Amino acid sequence: MTHTQLLLLGTGTPNPDPRHQGSAMIILVDEVPFVIDFGAGVVRQAAALTPEYGGPVPALKIRNLTTAFLTHLHSDHTVGYPDLILTPWVMGRATPLEVYGPRGTAQLTEHVLRAYEEDIRYRVEGLERGNDQGWRVQVHEFEEGVIYETEMVKVEAFRVHHGEMPNVYGFRFTTPDKVIVLSGDTTPCENLIRFGRGADILVHEVYAQAGFARRDPQWQAYHAAHHTSTAELAELAQQIRPGLLVLNHVLLWGTREEALLEELARGYDGPVVLGEDLQVFA
Repeated sequence: MTHTQLLLLGTGTPNPDPRHQGSAMIILVDEVPFVIDFGAGVVRQAAALTPEYGGPVPALKIRNLTTAFLTHLHSDHTVGYPDLILTPWVMGRATPLEVYGPRGTAQLTEHVLRAYEEDIRYRVEGLERGNDQGWRVQVHEFEEGVIYETEMVKVEAFRVHHGEMPNVYGFRFTTPDKVIVLSGDTTPCENLIRFGRGADILVHEVYAQAGFARRDPQWQAYHAAHHTSTAELAELAQQIRPGLLVLNHVLLWGTREEALLEELARGYDGPVVLGEDLQVFA
């Protein structure tokens, strides 16, 4: 029987909070990991969940990080890209990394590989004699729709709204035992309701209303156009009714975590978890 797990690697934001690494997670289907976003610390956070480093997920192996999906090109979701390309290769990955991303992912990949070409050359041609495949990347740029499908998993990409940034997506993962929907960075939009319904787990970004009220008008305008408040998320979640709502990419701005959950509870009565780095949902 298929066993699908959600692993939160990094639940952070662009702010350099040392308690929360950059945006990244894994959906692990049996022993096959699917990486979603690759913010700062992506591979070391994945390693922290393996038994080799005292973690609780024996099915996860770093050399098996071979397939990844990218919601959008903002830096807090991509600065770990060189790590994801190179570290699993050094640890034994012998096939190219398959990356599914929005328009612009191929250009990003080209520049990353160019920046590290001397490192790659030495690891292949020097005494290390690394394999000549694991550092390579096959990029699949997508539009909205089904972007990946096997017997184990179907991945649908749907457009979300993140200010004026083009080509920003959420994902719906369907496996034999779970449906997991990931909002990406977004304001409320109809696609979240359409693709979120029927989800066992909805992972959604959020910001605290109380903290927002303390921001200056320029930042309020920015965040209102790019992200989702607790009140807005409560209204969305009431319509979607996921089995579990997991809060991710949380902007508190000095608000206590308990207060943020209280804000959400004013409009939503379903089960909610405030996501933390290295949490596992089995």
